[in-house]
Amino acid sequence: MIRLGAGPADRVVAVGAHCDDIAIGAGGTLLTVCRARPGVRVDALVLSGGGGEREQEERDALTAFCPGADLRVTVLKLPDGRMPAHWEEAKAAVEELRERTEPDLVLSPRTDDAHQDHRGLAKLMTTAFRDHLVLRYEIVKWDGDLGRPSAYQPLTPEVAEEKVRLLQEHYPSQRHRPWYDREAFLGLARIRGIECHARYAEAFDVAKLTLNLGG
Repeated sequence: MIRLGAGPADRVVAVGAHCDDIAIGAGGTLLTVCRARPGVRVDALVLSGGGGEREQEERDALTAFCPGADLRVTVLKLPDGRMPAHWEEAKAAVEELRERTEPDLVLSPRTDDAHQDHRGLAKLMTTAFRDHLVLRYEIVKWDGDLGRPSAYQPLTPEVAEEKVRLLQEHYPSQRHRPWYDREAFLGLARIRGIECHARYAEAFDVAKLTLNLGG
């Protein structure tokens, strides 16, 4: 297992098609980064859920997942499941996000995610953030679309447990879903941990990575 540091992450962009996507896919990574680098700037963009209960859940959750961060959250009102039909609005939001930040790290859905909203947002991110480290997170669901990730962020047991606790605490609207439980989140984190010689981990796809091994 080769461990290559990506360098300091003073500016992070995190995007999700729906409220809770970011926290499910990369909540442990956000906790890890924000605790290691107090004051880190985090720009979060969510395409749907704005103007209601879901938006407040998202804002409260991301505040908890980004302790001590300079957090800026935008939640839009695109209809759930209809992102391809609202491509121009989504594209404009991503481009506006790109204009206001030069991130060291981008957290995004996967381009081969089975959900069309996730997949569409991921494709927009690859065109807007061309020269950045983009880590594409995974979300477990009934589609069975989990793949073979190429990058891992180990999580301490404390961070893994806190991620699960915060997910349960801040998204009460999702507790009724059969897949939204402690076993699902910790189980996947345990499997990804095994794959990178850690107890727990979050896993990502990396489309392109430029190395600086002589620096």
